[in-house]
Amino acid sequence: MENDVTGAIRAALLRGDYVPRQRLIEADLCEQFGAGRSGVRSALRQLATEGLVEIQRNRGARVREISFAEAVEVTEVRMVLEGLIAARAAERVSPAQAEELRAIGADMARAVADGELMAYSDLNARLHRGVRDIAGHETANQVVERLRAQVVGHQFMLSLVPGRARASLPQHQRIIAAIAAGDPVAAETAMRDHVASVGEALRALEARQERAS
Repeated sequence: MENDVTGAIRAALLRGDYVPRQRLIEADLCEQFGAGRSGVRSALRQLATEGLVEIQRNRGARVREISFAEAVEVTEVRMVLEGLIAARAAERVSPAQAEELRAIGADMARAVADGELMAYSDLNARLHRGVRDIAGHETANQVVERLRAQVVGHQFMLSLVPGRARASLPQHQRIIAAIAAGDPVAAETAMRDHVASVGEALRALEARQERAS
């Protein structure tokens, strides 16, 4: 039951149901998720270890706010791990899995052509999840998922930046082609280049917001 509560609150955080620095009131969470107070407290402690929540002495829990600088650091770590995962996926990919990745890539191209930014964002997440599933590197997958969860808000902002989807599409196509070809070196390079570009886009977005403020 406690794992169910943790998963439910985590999913709500990742959906953006709560804003950064918002207080997470135990009584409200108990009512919302149909859980006891001990289960909610345990969930909040677990989510604090994942970097999604911070628990303040005598003030309770709140949604942790991630700075742009921290988001860039997280992205730098992801670059290394996701490169490893892409290389592993290229070594393990089956013809059916390669075809599935190509299909996702085709859907991504159509979403860009149609200006469907939210659909592209969903397909982006699906592609990266598919690569992780093919790689089957459980330790790396778990670490990447935790890191990704911490910066989901920043990535959502990036997905709405004009031209971002069009710029990232060929990067994703390179990743798909390398994995489908069974080329681990090319797959790792393509993935690292892509994630590095995410860090650069985050820096540019921060600079843009600072100029506007």
